[in-house]
Amino acid sequence: MKFLYCAAAGVALLALAACAPSTAPTTGGGDEKTGTLRVWLFDEPNRAPKEKVINEAIQEFTAANAGVKVEVTYIPTTPARHEKFKGAFNDPASAPDVAEYGNTDLAEYATAGGFADLSADLTSQDLTADLVKSATVDGKLYGLPWFIGIRALYYRTDVFTDLGLKPPTTLTQLTESARTIRAKKPDLYGIAVGGEYTFGALPFVWDAGGDIQSLDSAESRKGVKAYTDLLADDVCPPQACAGLTGGKTVELFASGKAAMGILGNFSRSAVDAGAAAGKYAVVPLPGSAEGSIAPAFAGGNNLGVMKNAAHRSLAVKFVQLLGGKAYQAKMYDAMGNLPTLTSAREEVAAREPFLKPFLETVAKGTRFVPIDPAWVKIDNGKVIPTMLQKVATGRATVDQATTEAAAAVKSAFGGS
Repeated sequence: MKFLYCAAAGVALLALAACAPSTAPTTGGGDEKTGTLRVWLFDEPNRAPKEKVINEAIQEFTAANAGVKVEVTYIPTTPARHEKFKGAFNDPASAPDVAEYGNTDLAEYATAGGFADLSADLTSQDLTADLVKSATVDGKLYGLPWFIGIRALYYRTDVFTDLGLKPPTTLTQLTESARTIRAKKPDLYGIAVGGEYTFGALPFVWDAGGDIQSLDSAESRKGVKAYTDLLADDVCPPQACAGLTGGKTVELFASGKAAMGILGNFSRSAVDAGAAAGKYAVVPLPGSAEGSIAPAFAGGNNLGVMKNAAHRSLAVKFVQLLGGKAYQAKMYDAMGNLPTLTSAREEVAAREPFLKPFLETVAKGTRFVPIDPAWVKIDNGKVIPTMLQKVATGRATVDQATTEAAAAVKSAFGGS
């Protein structure tokens, strides 16, 4: 990735070059310098804090760009968003200039040709290579990573103290501690895990050396077994846990019904609102080797410029502002969104010790789903949850379930 410098700023910028886009307006779009800049952002259950930050950014942006207004539409994050985006891709009149989108949707949208290639505009010495990859398809950069979601291991400090346990530093210790807790405190699940919790299971697969595209490999099978061993009566009973999603595992831990949980930095407010408030701590999810950290999925959202944008230069500048260090820090304060910029993360971490285990996890390297439209088929088809649930409920062995899942993955990629 090229590093560009803007003389006016005198520093390397994370974002889209502040001077002017280096690429010409794309076909179907334009580069009007005045008028209304249309922006789509995701709605939130509690949108007010986000909206306050966005309005502050709009005020700053319009003050610096005469004759420009910014119109924000908050769109739902439900599956219906896919159709809304596809409609905008095909109809320039309905397309926004700037849009927030989930990074797991990237491949689908890139294949549809909906977003502009920002490879010549985006510059950063402040993004890790892993995060750059999460916004890249076929060598083209389709957005600015705006925030990431990282999962780590939450554990009940009161329970661990009572039983004389220490935070696990290997996956084997995690499993042993979970079984000990369940045996001595049968009213608790040792750890809240779910058969429909794909992003809770994948770190186990990745840590073992496996991958989504090789689920029938010996390494992947080792990781699948390590995770599904927790979906057992002596940890998290399959009749209660096989159908749990990630969100439901958060509810279990927050409500005080589980001693551990693989939760995100974004889960903090939910936990603090529940029975576990004030009685928990967080450490990185350990790997198999002593002191190692299991690779975490780097979920999150990007800010992109639509290929049909009517205000190409203004769209670039707005993404630069909203995705820059100052507003990433503001969005963390407002919504708990973990900044993608290393400098912004360091700034908030200096005043927020809670982030330490998540930042340690990021520093060790994160992983992502295949950046290919096939992932949508795999995800929508619940290939990984079905695999986990079959093992957990005894309907298939690890070998049988992973063989079936691997075939489904291969089919999604067009194989036979």
